[in-house]
Amino acid sequence: MELNSDTFSDREFQGISLPKQDLSKKEFSNCTFKKCDFSEFKFSETIFIDCTFQNCNFSNIKVEGCSFQNVLFENCKIIGVNFRTISTLLIAWKFKNCSIELCDFSTLDMKNGEFLECIIRENDFINTNLTGSDFSDSDLQASKFQNTNLEKTNFVGAKNYYIDPTQNKLKKAKFSQPEVLSLLARFEIKIG
Repeated sequence: MELNSDTFSDREFQGISLPKQDLSKKEFSNCTFKKCDFSEFKFSETIFIDCTFQNCNFSNIKVEGCSFQNVLFENCKIIGVNFRTISTLLIAWKFKNCSIELCDFSTLDMKNGEFLECIIRENDFINTNLTGSDFSDSDLQASKFQNTNLEKTNFVGAKNYYIDPTQNKLKKAKFSQPEVLSLLARFEIKIG
């Protein structure tokens, strides 16, 4: 696959699997990526606008200054990514049926983000603005929410989360039973 250009528009990329490539300072607009292995790729200052990633692997990628504007990740594996370093201008992304593990989303403004039917394990959401986001039917095992704005966030059908209501903003957040009882875990009370 030819990736020597700096800008790509209205393209479909399929089966990219090159070890540790540097795709820094490139712009992808209205592109679709299918079954690509981006393990350990470098996307510094790369811009993705109106792009879709399907069945792609993003293990240990570098995303310093990378921009995600209206990007969909579907059935992707995303492991060990420090998203704190991305460009914070116009973050707009959706994750559907993805495995997102050991990633850091701390300090980001991710209002209205969508994490639908995802496995979201051991991720950090510290000082993150997730107002109006949607974690429907996701597994949040060992993910850390601290000083996070979760107002109007949807956790219906989500499971395995630990959210301390004294350290996070939860006004008008939606939860389902029995998982909502995990909000009481911090208080070490027994429900009979």
